[in-house]
This record gives sequence, structure tokens and C-alpha cells, in this order.
Amino acid sequence: MISASFNIKSKLIGYVLVVQEFTFLCAQTVAGLVRPPWYVRETVIQLDRIGVGSLFIVVLTGLFTGMVLALQGAVQLEPYGATIYVSSLISTSVVRELGPVLAALMIAGRVGTGIASEIASMQVTEQIDALRAEGTDPIQKLAATRLAACLLMIPILTIITNTIAILGGWLVARLYLAIDSYFYWTWAFEALHAHDLILGLVKPIVFAFIIAMVGCYAGFYTSGGTVGVGLSTTRSMVSSSILILMSDFFITKLFMAYSW
Repeated sequence: MISASFNIKSKLIGYVLVVQEFTFLCAQTVAGLVRPPWYVRETVIQLDRIGVGSLFIVVLTGLFTGMVLALQGAVQLEPYGATIYVSSLISTSVVRELGPVLAALMIAGRVGTGIASEIASMQVTEQIDALRAEGTDPIQKLAATRLAACLLMIPILTIITNTIAILGGWLVARLYLAIDSYFYWTWAFEALHAHDLILGLVKPIVFAFIIAMVGCYAGFYTSGGTVGVGLSTTRSMVSSSILILMSDFFITKLFMAYSW
């Protein structure tokens, strides 16, 4: 009984320590965004890796998401004779919810794990210690540049995902459901309101912060050699996905409570 109580207490202390370390890293990284030196070249490299490198996967994700929504939406609306309004279902679902979440999960799988594995490899090979020895702040050079790139590119990638998803829905609606293009695009745009667009942009910013910082935390706090690199990469993916889904719920709930 005493041993079990001690184990629970140790785990709770460990969780609190993780939260403390993560919060401290976030604070240092955000501070690194606003104070020199700014590593512009490193930031541009990360913009290319995150933005251009993830373009293909988010386009595919958006295309097939929109096409599936069109097919499923038509099945649900057909008994009520409202198949023509399938575009409203697609546009609101994608912009509010599916576009930001699916894009973030795909990017977390590609970008977040890449950040974690790269920094973890530098950690176990003592390259980060070498940066400190040279007088370079590794958090500012490695974490701040990646956070800046994520905050800039992930919202743009989400907008692309949303656009492609609505376009994919139009393809199915036009070729399979025989819905006139004019009615499709008219109802698609009329269904969107200002708070939908704001919600669709707030979520990617929060998700970008989560993806970047979880990846950096997993990388900086890696130990155990190459085995530790693999564990950190896996931990980054799992933690990012859970936090994205959790934050998605709370952001949606908050916007629903204060919607106008």
C-alpha cells in the first residue's frame, strides 16, 4: 500500500515537472521571437520545409475530405430533398472543424516528428552543447525559428486545405450529384459567416504553437542515445495529436459560448 502510494506520488511529481519544463521552454522560445539575434536564414529554411514540404499532403487531405463529405452529405440530405445544400454542409464543416484539425494532424505527423527527431539527434550527439560552448542560444536558434515558421505556414496550409476540400466537394457535386455549379458556390459562400472564418484561423495558430513546441520539447529533453531519439519522435506525435484534439474542443466550446 505504501509502495503504491509512493509510486502515484512520484508519477504526479513527474507530470508536474514535465509541465514546468514545457512552460519554461515555451516562455524562452516566445521571448526569443522578439529579441535579437534573429536567425533569418534558419527561419527561411524551416519555412520551406514546413510550407512547401507539406503542401502535397495537405492538398491530398483536403481533396479527399471534401469529396467524402459531398458523398456522405448527399446521402443524409437526399431523404429531405435538400441535396442542393450539400455545399453549405461542406463549407461550414471544413472551415470550422475538419480543415484545421486534419491539416494539423497531418502536419504534426510530418513536421512535428521531424522537429523532434532533428533536435533529439543534436541533443544525443552533443551538438546542442557545442552551440552553447560557442555562445549561441540553442533555444533561440532552433526552437524560436521553428515556432516562427510554424506560426506563419500552418495557417496558410490550413487555408489551402479548406479551399481544396471545398473544390473537391464541388467536383463530386457537379460530376456525381449533378448539382449546378452556380448553386453550389452560392450556398457554399452564403453559409460562411465572419465568426466561422475567425474560428478557422484561430485554431491553426494554436495548433501551430502546439506542434512546434511539443516537437522542440521532445527533442531538447531526449536522453538514451538513438533509442531515445525514436522514443522522442513517437512521444511528439502522440502528444501533439492529443493536445490538438483537446484544444480543438475547448476553442470550439469557447467560440460557441461567445458567438455573435
